[in-house]
Amino acid sequence: MDETPEEGLQEVAAALNELATGLVRHLLSDRQGMSLTTVAALGRLEREGPIRLTALAAAEGIAQPSMTALVQRLERQGLASRMADPEDGRVCLVAITDAGHELLAERHRAQRARVAGLLTALPDQDVQALSEAMHAALPIVRQLLREVPSPRTTRGGTAS
Repeated sequence: MDETPEEGLQEVAAALNELATGLVRHLLSDRQGMSLTTVAALGRLEREGPIRLTALAAAEGIAQPSMTALVQRLERQGLASRMADPEDGRVCLVAITDAGHELLAERHRAQRARVAGLLTALPDQDVQALSEAMHAALPIVRQLLREVPSPRTTRGGTAS
């Protein structure tokens, strides 16, 4: 019996979920003392630049008091700093520091090395098949994720 379009979508969704969950679990098994929320907030600061704390909290889906505490920890660790908004001196923006950039770069290198280590256990033809599949799938997944409605932050700090 042929599968319906809905069954096909469900099958693709299940496979993507299994892939993402498996890799995330593997990579998170070595968090290096940082929560996923902390890494996500630093990553957002790196991608989007300085933003208001309220906008950062909204974008990450956590309460403002929790984000305030997280930003204070990041400041104590030298990974983030607060600065006056050049457009409105009454407003404070949160920014990633050079140390924060370096930490994220090191985490990305370590994660790539861990996944590369997994790949060394595979036969060459399996690595080649994965490479071809990723070259086809990754642009599609990136496009899909760009189209997902999500809270976005602006320089002024409002979530939309």
